[in-house]
Amino acid sequence: MAVIKVHDKSFGTYLSEVVIQKRVKEIAENINKDYAGKKPLFIAILNGSFMFAADLFRHLTIEAELCFIKLASYKGMKSSGKVITSIGLEEDLFDKDVIIVEDIVDTGKTLHKFLPKLVHQQPKSLKIAALLHKSEATTYPLTLDYIGFDIPNKFVVGYGLDYDGLGRNLKEIYQLV
Repeated sequence: MAVIKVHDKSFGTYLSEVVIQKRVKEIAENINKDYAGKKPLFIAILNGSFMFAADLFRHLTIEAELCFIKLASYKGMKSSGKVITSIGLEEDLFDKDVIIVEDIVDTGKTLHKFLPKLVHQQPKSLKIAALLHKSEATTYPLTLDYIGFDIPNKFVVGYGLDYDGLGRNLKEIYQLV
């Protein structure tokens, strides 16, 4: 296991680039089947989901749209408890098939606060694709429709996920050691 340092913390390899890319392709194949003949709108939540969203989108064979929104609740390694919207959603969701793209769902608070805003716009359907899910940490009721990996409740970096701004560029996902 390779160990890297990000700021003052050590992280060990948890998911390799090959394993991540294989799973992202499988999720895209499922979405291609589920949305055949439709044109879903993907809403990727920044900053963490940008790599997952880009790789997922590359594997889609259906017509699809992509937009980004910035929601945040983390400062350092802890959730701030507040969901901050930095960049708002400008697309009209009425009667559209919508898929939220998240890097990681842990407590579920961010999506729990955000989803009613989307439901209010009356999309035809609303699904969630999350690369990572910390099911043991989830305290808000959510249905995740496409899950890459269920992981333990440990802090992770890489593949879009950061620790105080660093580590997003790593091709693998590393876990705090």
